[in-house]
Amino acid sequence: MAANLNVSMEAWNDGEPIPEEYAFCVPADEGHVTMGANLSPAMRWSGAPDDTKSYAIICNDPDVPSVADDVNQEGKIIPADLPRVDFCHWVLVDVPADITSLDKGAESGGVTPGGKPHGPTGHGVRGINRYTEWFEGDEQMAGSYGGYDGPCPPWNDTILHHYVFTVYALDVESLGLSGTFSCKEALEAMEGHVLAEGSCTGTYTLNPDLR
Repeated sequence: MAANLNVSMEAWNDGEPIPEEYAFCVPADEGHVTMGANLSPAMRWSGAPDDTKSYAIICNDPDVPSVADDVNQEGKIIPADLPRVDFCHWVLVDVPADITSLDKGAESGGVTPGGKPHGPTGHGVRGINRYTEWFEGDEQMAGSYGGYDGPCPPWNDTILHHYVFTVYALDVESLGLSGTFSCKEALEAMEGHVLAEGSCTGTYTLNPDLR
């Protein structure tokens, strides 16, 4: 059984709302939403076993509607009892064992139409998040979205969304992943290599009735 890591975010405590500057979308008076600052949050972790050789970081929203037909549609709501699915907002692997924190903005400095680079950085290897899939066919936004991209839940959803930032301490220096790998592929590659893990959760909504 994996040990526990201590994971903390600089801008909020576990279970608290995520400040708007870390969101992909923020409320607007017209059109319900507009683009946010989309900064990646500062975070740190501790308590890894001595034999840790690298870390991996994943941010996942498990509250995404399984059916998108009514998403952001005027006169419609997304009911709380609709089955939900995962939406990956960030995957970073092969973080060197001597790195135990990331600065604000290290993995995103704003919304980037057409995506932003995946692959090696000075603090790990970026995979792609699910905005890559979400924006397929969108002439302005389509592209490969590497690194972090923050919350943008449907403004007509009737539940609060939870964003789970999980750090994994691993017994290998590299998972051997490259190209446009996903959260799912990273989790599969981690199997049998996790020494410890921990998470910190933030909440977010664009529904004015829930804010």
